[in-house]
Amino acid sequence: MLNRPFFGQFAVSTALVLTLALPATAQALKEYSDAERAQFRAEVRAYLLDNPEVIREAIEVLQNREAETALQADVTLVTDNAADIFDDGYSFVGGNPDGDIVLVEFMDYRCPYCKRAHNEVTKLLATDGNIKLIVKELPILGEQSVLASRFAVATKQLAGGDSYKAMNDALMAFNGDVTLPALRRLATTFELDADAIEAHMNSDEVSAEITATRALASKLAISGTPTFVLQDEMLRGYLPYDQMQALIAEKRN
Repeated sequence: MLNRPFFGQFAVSTALVLTLALPATAQALKEYSDAERAQFRAEVRAYLLDNPEVIREAIEVLQNREAETALQADVTLVTDNAADIFDDGYSFVGGNPDGDIVLVEFMDYRCPYCKRAHNEVTKLLATDGNIKLIVKELPILGEQSVLASRFAVATKQLAGGDSYKAMNDALMAFNGDVTLPALRRLATTFELDADAIEAHMNSDEVSAEITATRALASKLAISGTPTFVLQDEMLRGYLPYDQMQALIAEKRN
């Protein structure tokens, strides 16, 4: 007996086989008698049972087509929103600002995969001096994420990129609960004005930046972090260093 997941694949695959091999099948079946339609379906079923590898081939064709469609849709999204992605005027720019490769990261300080990705990106920038990194704050994992992001953005707006980079690195390495006292201690560690940052973190300027990034993420259909934009391609989810390095090499070629 076919189990439920396999039966679903069977139905999809059968439909795909008919669509690929017999584009006029649906119309032709309407012209058959009930007996002819039953015979046709029985023959298709018998063929698939005798050649089950066709089901796997059909599934692979379907998956490849869906992947290609999704890839092309992402390319269109990046093209349509290029100005907001690559030149919004407020996101932190690191690495080599004149690099031939642009990597944009949407991140959340409470996301464990963002923390892993942060280490991979840091390694990429250290080993490849020709990558421009753009960091976009996308706090989506609760109040602590928002608190951390507001503090980091306020640091950037008041103290500049270098201080933001130090705060960003520290927050990515931070594993405890994100609280205002903990954030103030980090600011003090970097000899920043914790009082000024705290006073600014709920300002309209900070809110506007986070709101704009969330709106952009919505346009790009980003539902999780980390999400990267590498040149014209979106990379949804964590990728290890070797895979990112290979993708960058492909872009250069």
